[in-house]
Amino acid sequence: MMEYNTKQKKLPLPEYGRSVQKMVDHALTIEDREERQKCAETIIRVMGSMFPNLRNLPDYERKLWDHLAIMSGFKLEIDYPFEVIKEEEFNVPPQRVPYQSGEIRNRHYGRIVEEMIAYAITLDEGEEREQLIELICIQMKKNYIAWNKDNVDDRKILDDLRAYTNGAIDIADREIRTNLGSNNHQQQRGGKRIGGNGNNKKNYKKKF
Repeated sequence: MMEYNTKQKKLPLPEYGRSVQKMVDHALTIEDREERQKCAETIIRVMGSMFPNLRNLPDYERKLWDHLAIMSGFKLEIDYPFEVIKEEEFNVPPQRVPYQSGEIRNRHYGRIVEEMIAYAITLDEGEEREQLIELICIQMKKNYIAWNKDNVDDRKILDDLRAYTNGAIDIADREIRTNLGSNNHQQQRGGKRIGGNGNNKKNYKKKF
């Protein structure tokens, strides 16, 4: 009767396969320490032959002995040529990834846009500030359309930008045509760019 892998014991390191794991399990049953040592060394040679392309990696042999210890459940009593990983080190849970706290005012615009807006407010009047505001408006429009799947009037974007900044950034009608008007920033579907050709625009990615 065929025995399915799904019904068998879970392998600690599946990349070595069930045959190698059975060899390790057999080594655990050997009472004579010298014979057990020889069996372990044979298993290491088999494991090493399975991934010959990795032999030039640093600590390659040490890693094989670490893997042997792991597959034995840290119960194989032999003379390891290296100080192998300890069970308490192997079972350490991963550190929790910190998650940014704080509410996002409008989720469809995202946190990065909010950070860009906050940075733009700190800039003095001038070309850099104007270019950044233009990029923010274009990105807001992209994000809005990606979230809602519908086109959006430029006035809505500019109203939201003014609300974000409590009126600190208030773009006049004549600037709407320059920065978001149909002549310079046509919307394109299918993941293509929304906005102008981006010439003479500063790269703000490093700031955000």
